[in-house]
Formats: sequence, structure tokens, C-alpha cells
Amino acid sequence: MTLKVLIIRFSSIGDIVLTTPVVRCLKQQLGAEVHFLTKKGFRGILDANPYIDKVYAIQAKVGEIAEELKKEKYDWVIDLHHNLRSLQVKRLLRRPSRSFNKINLQKWLMVNLKWNLLPDRHIVHRYLETTHKLGIQYDGQGLDYFIPSAQEVSLGSIAAAGQLSLAHRTMLHKGDYVAVVIGAAHATKRLPLAKLVAICQGINCPVLLLGGPDDRNVGEQIVDQAGLHVLNTCGQYSLHQSASLVRQSRLVITHDTGLMHIAAALRKPIVSVWGSTIPEFGMTPFYPTGMDANTSVEVKNLSCRPCSKIGYDVCPKGHFACMENVDLQKITSIAELSASEKIS
Repeated sequence: MTLKVLIIRFSSIGDIVLTTPVVRCLKQQLGAEVHFLTKKGFRGILDANPYIDKVYAIQAKVGEIAEELKKEKYDWVIDLHHNLRSLQVKRLLRRPSRSFNKINLQKWLMVNLKWNLLPDRHIVHRYLETTHKLGIQYDGQGLDYFIPSAQEVSLGSIAAAGQLSLAHRTMLHKGDYVAVVIGAAHATKRLPLAKLVAICQGINCPVLLLGGPDDRNVGEQIVDQAGLHVLNTCGQYSLHQSASLVRQSRLVITHDTGLMHIAAALRKPIVSVWGSTIPEFGMTPFYPTGMDANTSVEVKNLSCRPCSKIGYDVCPKGHFACMENVDLQKITSIAELSASEKIS
């Protein structure tokens, strides 16, 4: 008899991508029928995943699909969100369930008292602990992200549209470019404009700026100040299309955001820049066992850091030292190194 499992993770992009090892291991190791419950804005991430048999999505309330869920008669519920809404689902279904440990107390102690009792354990492994009762073991294969073929982006079309030199147009067409993710959900996780401009100026190859519609204006300012080797794609492409541009790049420079985890799922070299949050929270780029292509760049030994487990709209202290003092030379030197490695 096939085991039927419901996985719950309502948001957001990066968190959902980080659940993909759980999905894959359930399917491959148990042959389970895997269903996933999320919010409608994120179901596109999951629809292309071949290890998921059915996606349920809500706009806001569990009641929207309550009757449909009850009819499924699940054997297990794997709660990877662990909030009031997921509790509603578990009470509704009354099936055996496991919930992941959000380590909220440890995070609170780190943020407020700077007591580091955080486990030296990535969130992916904490997600997977919820399946140990079913005999699941991590397979070492990292994250998954599947781009529908119709969403792949032609680099030739981008190169033709941009105001690039002939040399840079040729480089871009060959995938010899750096993708710079300029957005993040909270301002204290984003580099200031002047820092982003300086990074782009220090990269001697085409640069594609990635982000959503809200990042479009900042992207235009970066292009105006950094030079014509920089192209602003923010708001022009869907998430899958942006992932395609990540996949075809030689290096990804990114804040702590969803595209960072997508880049790791696509096995790309990453420079991850950390501001108000810290890698010790357990959400660094996650690669297959034996692979670590991430370089974390952060300002250490700040008494105010971390100031939040997610971020703020403005620096609570007013100085924003966690981003203002970032070592830009380290970032651009890695970009130069990636170029030499590609040439060799």
C-alpha cells in the first residue's frame, strides 16, 4: 500500500526550496504519494517538481481547501511551517504528524542577549528530522529546483537588447557573466545602493542585476552609475526565468534571499552577503554532500548583530554597520577568481 504524505510549508521562496530534500527522499526512499500545501503565490515553485504528486494552495485560510484535504485520507502530515495555520490543518485532518523545530528560543536568546545556543545544524537537516520516524535518511543530494523548459531564457536575446560592447556581448552570450541579486525581503538584508554600485564597477565582465519589480528603480540607478556592462533585469522576468539566468551565470552574488537558495539548488558558486541576519541561524546555501561553493561575507564582532531573525526596514541603531562595512574587495576578488577559473 502506497503511503500518502502531506507536506506543509506556506511560504516563502527560499524556505520552500529548502524543503525539497524532504520531498525527494519521501518519493525516492518510500515511493510515497507526496502532496504539498502552500500559499497560491508560491505554488509555481512546486508545480514543476516531479517528486510532488499534487499541490494544494490557499489564498489565506485553511478553510478554502479543508474538505478537499479531508477526502485525501493522508497517512502522515509533515509540518515544515509549524505555525497556527499549520496547526489548524493538523487538527482538521487528525492524522499522525511531525513538526520541525523552529528553535525560536535559541534565536531569541541570540538576537536579544547574544547568547549563542544555536545548534550547528542546517535547517534542511531539521526539516528532515520530521521524517526519521518513517525511516527517511538524507541522501546527500542537496536541494532541487526545476525550471520548465518554456521558462528558460535565451542569453542571445538579452545580449542583443543591451547596450553592451561587442566583447561583453560575446561574453554574455557564452554565459560568462555575474548575476547580482539586489533584492531581499527586508532592507537590513540589502546592501546600500553605493555598495552595489561599487561591486558592479569592480567586476570586469557583464553583470545581470536580478530582482523583482520593487527592485527595478534601484537597478536603474546602479546601471546609471556603474556602467554599460551592467544590465538591469529586475521585474522583467518570472521567478523561473530569473532562475534560468542564475543557472547560466558563472557566479552569483546575493543577499540572504530566495534566489540564493535557488542558486545553491542549481549548484552555482555563490558569494552570500549577510547583514542583520547571520549564517549561524542555519540557512546558508545548501549544497550536495562534499560540495561547498559558497563564500559568506559578513561583518563579524558587531555587538548589535544579529538584530533580528528576519530583518528590519531600517537599521535599529542608525549606523547600518553590518552592511556599510562589508569588505567589497573580497567580493570583487572572488568574481575575478571565478573568471580566471572559467578561462583555465
